[in-house]
Amino acid sequence: MNFNQITEQVVGVSKEAGYFIKQERKTFDDNKIEYKGLNDLVSYVDKAAEQKIVAALEKILPEAGFITEEKTTTKLGDRYNWVIDPLDGTTNFIHGLPTFSVSIALQEFEKPVLGVVYEINQDECFYAHQDSAAYLNGNEIKVSNKPTIADSLIATGFPYYDFSYQERYVKLFTELMRNCHGLRRLGSAAVDLAYTACGRFEAFYEYNLNPWDIAAGIVIVQQAGGEVVNFKGGTEVLKSRELLATNTHITTEMLDYINKYFNI
Repeated sequence: MNFNQITEQVVGVSKEAGYFIKQERKTFDDNKIEYKGLNDLVSYVDKAAEQKIVAALEKILPEAGFITEEKTTTKLGDRYNWVIDPLDGTTNFIHGLPTFSVSIALQEFEKPVLGVVYEINQDECFYAHQDSAAYLNGNEIKVSNKPTIADSLIATGFPYYDFSYQERYVKLFTELMRNCHGLRRLGSAAVDLAYTACGRFEAFYEYNLNPWDIAAGIVIVQQAGGEVVNFKGGTEVLKSRELLATNTHITTEMLDYINKYFNI
């Protein structure tokens, strides 16, 4: 399989979907918002973008199946599956906040091996596959070399419907806030991971994540020299739904903070 060629094609697919999303934002009607659950928003734009992505990816790798957020297809592959979030940051999109992205990954036997994250409003496309470096718009990227949390800018995501760990989360957030350069919540896990890969963040952590939120970003972070683990320090993150991505230098220190509140 020629991963370089496939990655280039997927970059094109993500940009086409991103163009569609950006155009739809100009005339978006709030009355077309739907609710999948508490504070879990979706629109016709998510669904239409996903259908466009699925149709394009089927031509690239006909034998592959799909794991998609909006469930516009139920086809599963034996070896390969595309993992798609057509619009990561739907709430931002709906409110007109310009941080949202297209996230597309390819899994081989449940392992992400290719990832593309296209941040639509900045026209920044991050991509990598298991045999490549990581890139942003054609330029190689690396994680930062900041050695400690005290030197770091850290990203996270806030729970919006599963509040079972809310008290622990706030305590962790408060402690980190006092010991780093700052904490950011952009509203798109895919973008958070991409920004960690290129050194804008030293770490990103969040719980209650879905595969389509993070599969592409995992590949990009790893190929940029970063590390991705769960809250116990293990490598299984897609099923655990917990993720800590770092520049490797602050992994142990971040896990020490997390362990105070989550692994108890």
